[in-house]
Amino acid sequence: GAHRVFMKLGYDAASMNDVTREAGVSKGTIYVYFQSKEELFSALIQRAKGRFVESIRDLLAHHQDPEEGLRAFGLAFVRQIFESEMIPAMRILLGVVDRMPTLCQNFFASSPSNARTVLKHYLDGHVEAGYFEIEDTALAAMQYIELATGAFMKGRLFNEITRQPSDEDVERVVNS
Repeated sequence: GAHRVFMKLGYDAASMNDVTREAGVSKGTIYVYFQSKEELFSALIQRAKGRFVESIRDLLAHHQDPEEGLRAFGLAFVRQIFESEMIPAMRILLGVVDRMPTLCQNFFASSPSNARTVLKHYLDGHVEAGYFEIEDTALAAMQYIELATGAFMKGRLFNEITRQPSDEDVERVVNS
């Protein structure tokens, strides 16, 4: 219920009353688990982020060939940009960044539940195996994500790209 309310109304317009009504639970029930609207919203963001990270962790685990793994990672990330609520959630976060900077910082923070960290560990493994020679795998992971998805991410975030690009366009960017 909270997910539907935040996605429909945004963070500022959503109230805990809206959430309880949508979820069909009492306010007391929600406050047993979450102390505030911010804590509830943060938990929803972390849950969605965690699901995506687990999916790409699994995807990379099935690709021993690093070039294929990187390609699959890039394609999955671009799909996430267009097929999930990542961008609407990021827009909500940007709307509250000045009032709640830690909420936004947590969204991008390096942690085990961060796509950049998962990619760094993948690169670390291939550096150790001698496939890659990379001095700074954290920097390489960040740069790869920017190169493979940055134009799509920014275009979608700022509504410059309103429809999912063709598979050929996505593959051309990720492959390059």
